[in-house]
This record gives sequence, C-alpha cells and structure tokens, in this order.
Amino acid sequence: MIATYQGLCQGRVDAALESLLSSPRAELERLYAAMRYSLFNGGKRVRPLLAYAACEALGGAPERANAAACALELIHAYSLVHDDLPAMDDDDLRRGQPTTHKAFDEACAILAGDGLQALAFEVLADATHNPLDAEIRLTMLSALARAAGPAGMVGGQAIDLGSVGKILDQNALETMHRHKTGALIEASVQLGALASGQADEHALKALHTYARAIGLAFQVQDDILDVESDTATLGKTQGKDQAHDKPTYPALLGLDAAKAYALELRDQALHALRPFDQAAEPLRDLARYIVERRS
Repeated sequence: MIATYQGLCQGRVDAALESLLSSPRAELERLYAAMRYSLFNGGKRVRPLLAYAACEALGGAPERANAAACALELIHAYSLVHDDLPAMDDDDLRRGQPTTHKAFDEACAILAGDGLQALAFEVLADATHNPLDAEIRLTMLSALARAAGPAGMVGGQAIDLGSVGKILDQNALETMHRHKTGALIEASVQLGALASGQADEHALKALHTYARAIGLAFQVQDDILDVESDTATLGKTQGKDQAHDKPTYPALLGLDAAKAYALELRDQALHALRPFDQAAEPLRDLARYIVERRS
C-alpha cells in the first residue's frame, strides 16, 4: 500500500535531511531554524518517494537514492518558501502553518530558501553524502540544475507570474506547468533511476514518459483541489488561483473535463510502465495517488 511505502520513504529521507541541518555556528542558528521550519512542516515527500521508487524499479537498493531524495526535497522546499513571499504568491499558510516569512521575516525567508537550494547541490556533489561514481553524480547535478532553473521550475514560475489575468490555451497552460511543476517531478524519477546504477537508455525513456504524465497530472489535480477542497484540508489558502485570476485547468476545460484529463494522464503513466515488473509497483501506486489525493 502507498501509505506504508510513503511512511518508510519519509522516515528514510527525513533522517538523512536531519543530519544536514545542524547549525555550524551560533550566529547561524536562526537561519538554520528557518531552513528546518521550511523543510519539516508536514510535506508529503512526493519527489523523494518518486526517486526511491524509480531506483527500486531498476533493481537498486533504496539507500542509493538518499542523496537524490534529499536534494529534491531541498529544492522543493526552497521553491515553496520563495513562492509564498509577498513579491510572488503572497501566501500566509503552507501545510496548515504560517509560511516561513510569516514565522520569521521576509529577509530570513529569502536566505533560508537560498540556503536550502545551495545545500541541494552540495549534497549531490559530495561523495560523502552521495557515494556514487563521479560521472553519475555529475549527470545528476546537471539534471537537477536544469529542472530547477530557467529551463524548468524557475522559468515556469516566471511564465505563471506573466500569465495573471490572461487567457491561455491548453498548449500554453501545459508549457507553463511542464516547467513549473513537471520539471522537478521528471528530475525526481530521472535521479532515482540514475542512482540505481542500472539505468539503460530504454528504461530511462520509459520512465521519462511516465514522469511527464504524472508531472502534468499533479498540477491538474492541484487545480482541481483549489476549486473543490477547503483551506483546512489543503493546508494553504483555498481559491487562491481564482482570486488571483490565474489560468487553471478547471477554468479552461471545466471541472469535469479537468478530472477526466487527470485520469487520462494517470493511464498514460501506467501504460509507460508496462515493460517493468513488480519492482515498479510503487511507481504505479504513486501515479494513482497523485490523482486521488485530497491535499
């Protein structure tokens, strides 16, 4: 069951993350407190789960993906801290708790996000944390940098900010979300596969198809939940997209069609996993979970 697998993976990555976040100096304690606050505030750890599941699908021991899992969650946490800032989405709640700039202050939140981002690349590059071949570590670094930067998540956020109040067609909306949300999800699967040490061209191609489908499905479901759920369940302000006049799948397609599209993307992901055996079952469960979750 996905809940059991999620618990195991969360425990594994959280223990690894804890070891990275001890303040080296008293003067830095507030910064590290803000980094820990941003990282350990109840996240589902979907991206680390995908990394572990992709590694195991190719026959790798899950521990081989520890550094990848940490790096992915560090990047994700940094992006949420910065997205919540007044200059960006201006949110007061994240996972049911005050956002980092509310719990600390804006300057500290910016620095905490910067620190989390830098630490992600340090973890992947350092052989002590990531004891894989140097060539694999370099490929991982390149993949994560691309997914997190202007060709991926940062570029998607820029498109998002520039699209407020505009009407986008489905192709434009998907371009935005394949950058903003999908790129890091695709990198999660890629990094996990690379960590296995057994990723060949055919496996990587199939996993890429899987990851593209679930990356978009994740955003479609987020848009659906922004309409259907409530603030307490979501842990963030419900209806924020509509209030900010942001383009969404329910607004473009209608709610029922958006739900049908999420299921279609799930099925595309499952189809991509046909060449894999039972070791890929956690990946299949995650594809289902992404479109069934309520927060």
